Amino acid sequence: MMIVLFSQIQRFLANFLIKYLIDTQQLKLYQTIDWEKEVTRFQALGLTYPSYYTSVNFHGINQGYLNPVAALTYDAVTSWATLFGEKQLRQALIHSIKGEPQTILDLGCGTGSMTIELKKTFYSAKVIGLDLSAYMLVMADDKAKQQTLNIEWKQGLAEATTFPDSSFDVITISMLLHETPPHISLAILKEAYRLLTWQGQLMILDGNQQRLRHVLWLAKLFREPYSPVYSQGDIRQWLKSVGFQDVQMQPIRGIYQVSHSMKLYTL
Repeated sequence: MMIVLFSQIQRFLANFLIKYLIDTQQLKLYQTIDWEKEVTRFQALGLTYPSYYTSVNFHGINQGYLNPVAALTYDAVTSWATLFGEKQLRQALIHSIKGEPQTILDLGCGTGSMTIELKKTFYSAKVIGLDLSAYMLVMADDKAKQQTLNIEWKQGLAEATTFPDSSFDVITISMLLHETPPHISLAILKEAYRLLTWQGQLMILDGNQQRLRHVLWLAKLFREPYSPVYSQGDIRQWLKSVGFQDVQMQPIRGIYQVSHSMKLYTL
């Protein structure tokens, strides 16, 4: 009975998102995109999608983020999941950044919402958004161009980028770790440590694990395949285990949190 109820709620949610949360003109516009042509602008040569990414349907969408429907609906899903407090969450992360970074990497940038806010805040900085889905990068690039922002978009694995050591003053990871298995989350944090300069900052916006443990029904509602196991982890310990120091956690908006940590020495 409960399974049937969740299925009905999920179908209702999907219809609600498409009908009411996506602007009609925007929907018509992006339905005209030649997606297969556009994604070639961002596809990295020789990239192999990992099984943890291809074996699940994120948000209940067939093929997950390798489907243009995911790119089209992502912003609406995020807005709904954050109870329309997405901007407040992203600003909380940005306000936690110290100083004036000159190089910023947004790992798992999705449709670029955080990347764009970073560029607007630190306009003189070089800002790069990296995501595994070229479909998401098509949307991100279009959003940035609408605001005449110069952002570099790259396709790649957050856990195995091709950037040199000590390339960035700030790295952000927004709403990504709950969408990866724990061993990949740890690999992403280890990669972030490698990429940061000395005294570089890592900022993470994601679910508050201790609170998510008590609302696991949300993972079923939004069809988040890795969120239940993510909720059993501890970002603070993950960060410390790969070498980060000065780890600070800020709970925000009920089930979310912003984490700030620094690279203070080289392992």
